[in-house]
Order: sequence, then C-alpha cells, then structure tokens
Amino acid sequence: MKHWIQAARLRTLPLSVSGIIVGSMYALANPTTTELTPTEVFNWSVFAFAILTTLGLQILSNFANDYGDGVKGTDNTDRVGPKRAIQSGVITPQAMKKAIVITSVLTLFSAIYLIYLAFGDTNFVYSLFYLVLGILAIASAIRYTVGNSAYGYRGFGDVFVFVFFGIVSTMGVNFLYSKELDLVLFLPATAIGFLSVAVLNLNNMRDEASDRKANKNTIVVKIGGQNAKKYHYFLIVGAMVLVLFFAILNDFRLDQYLFIIAFIPLLKHLVTVYKNQETKALDSELKKVALSTFLLSVLLALCMISFFSDVIVNLFLGGR
Repeated sequence: MKHWIQAARLRTLPLSVSGIIVGSMYALANPTTTELTPTEVFNWSVFAFAILTTLGLQILSNFANDYGDGVKGTDNTDRVGPKRAIQSGVITPQAMKKAIVITSVLTLFSAIYLIYLAFGDTNFVYSLFYLVLGILAIASAIRYTVGNSAYGYRGFGDVFVFVFFGIVSTMGVNFLYSKELDLVLFLPATAIGFLSVAVLNLNNMRDEASDRKANKNTIVVKIGGQNAKKYHYFLIVGAMVLVLFFAILNDFRLDQYLFIIAFIPLLKHLVTVYKNQETKALDSELKKVALSTFLLSVLLALCMISFFSDVIVNLFLGGR
C-alpha cells in the first residue's frame, strides 16, 4: 500500500483540484439569475464528485507517467527526482498496467455520475459533450507518456495540463452548476492553467539532462534551460496578473484582495529559480508551487464569496 500511495504522488493532488474550487465557488458567488439563490445554483454533490473525478484523473496521469517512463527506460539512474515505482522495482509494469485500467474505469464512472448529477435526464447534448470530454481527458492522461506516439515526448504535455487542469477544470465545473459560460472566469482559469504548467515546467527543468538522453523532447529540452526559466517567469507572473485583473473586473472590495497573500511564496519561488545553477535543487520547488496554487485557489474562492456574507450562512444552514 505504501508503494501505491507513493506512485499516486500525493503532493500533486492539491494542485489538481484548484480549478474545481475556483469554478465551484464562483458559481456560489454568482447565481445565473436573480430568481435563484446561491445555494440553488451550488450543489455539494456536484462539488464532491467533481473533486473525486479530478483526483482520479490526476492519479491516473501519475500512474501512466510512472508506467510510460518506466518501460521506456526514461526513469533511470540519470534522473534527478525521487525514484518511481517501476524504476525502483517495487511495482511491476504488469501491476501498474492493471492499476491504470482500474483507475480509468473508476474515473469514468465518477465522471458519468457527475454528469448525471449536473444534468439529470435532460440536456442530452450537454451530457454527451461532457462524456466525450471525460473520455478525452482519460485518454490524454494515459497517452502523455504511454505508447510510441506519447505526446509528452514531443513537447505537448504543457498543452494537456493547461487545458484540462486549467480551462476545463475551472470553466467546465462552473458550467455544471450554471449551465452558462461566463467568459470573465477565463481569467482565473488561465491563471490556474499557467501555474499548473509551471509545476510541469519545473519538473522538466529538473530532468532536462536525463530527458535529453532519453529523447523525451519536452518544451525545456526543445528551448533549453535558460529560455525555460524565462518561460517559467511568464507563467508565474502571468498568472498573478490575470487573477488581479479578474478581481478588478469583479469590483472586489479591499478586504477581498486577501488572495494576494499567495503571491508571496510565488515571488520567493521566482527568486529561487532566478538564482538556481543546479537543476536538481529545483525538486523541492515543485511542492512549493503546487501548494501555493492551492492556497491561491482557496483564498480566491473565499474572497469571491466574501467571508462573512449571508452566502456562507445560507450554504451551511440551508444549502444542499
């Protein structure tokens, strides 16, 4: 059990639910019509299964990454980060392959029930769209490093992370509540997507030398370490600017800017990356950025629903 928990990479899980938190709390703070109360838009069951589905997708991605890099030999003695399960021999490729199948099925079932909770037996088109989206997300999580045409080996991993853990996670879950697209939500969705990609970029900067040897052509391998740092600055600073712009467009009060607290560890992180000369030292920064993103999502969510507003009272006393 210990080895399976390690293979699930628990430190990546808070990051994966950040978009769900922001998209859900935005729905709570912004009912789609004046006739609806916040608690008539927000639904705890949808929230719970959205979290569960996203966690399943992240764990599936981690299992598939362990399997794909393990059987290809990318995870070897040249790799800087912690040893993976297949690399160290504590889990066999066959067992990991079974785990990928089981996790895929459980994640799909969770996604189907989530769709049913959101749309019931109506809105067939929406349900079909989300089902296809769910299947694509599962397939993409697996194909990141698995197979001869794994897109993670061609530099497209950043696209997958940005789309599914940024845009789809944030705006997709909000649509499950509201049945509408609110384009202003694209700003925090993009910000969370940028920060999620930043974690992957850190991972790829750390592994640049071993990935280059293994012909894993990540963005970092393609553009080089120095340009990867500039790319990293863009992702982190861009995310902070987008969230600030979102707050301004939504006329946040002064007390609703508490989310800026999460900028502090991100700015300190940028200084660390700027000064870094030894890529293996970046390993500890992955957890910092992941937790900072989670902190930002929680604080932004609280700021959107205004700490002491009637929304909170209605949610816990009269909400579903």
